[in-house]
Amino acid sequence: MWVLKWLVIVAMICGVCGCAGMNSTDQRALSGGAIGSVAGLGAAAVIGAPLLVGVAAGAAAGAVGGVVIDQMQR
Repeated sequence: MWVLKWLVIVAMICGVCGCAGMNSTDQRALSGGAIGSVAGLGAAAVIGAPLLVGVAAGAAAGAVGGVVIDQMQR
């Protein structure tokens, strides 16, 4: 169990460090994908669909939405 805990901590640190130097389009795509994956997970849990499918669909839709929003604001 402690190995899993350390792997999660290392993954979170790498995720935060990997965001340095991103432009606004990259940032919006990443944040849209993260928000979409959580929304997709929640929707899949509510309707009884496979959770991974909900996460993947939500992440894809969120990333595309983030890029579209970024392009609209320019």
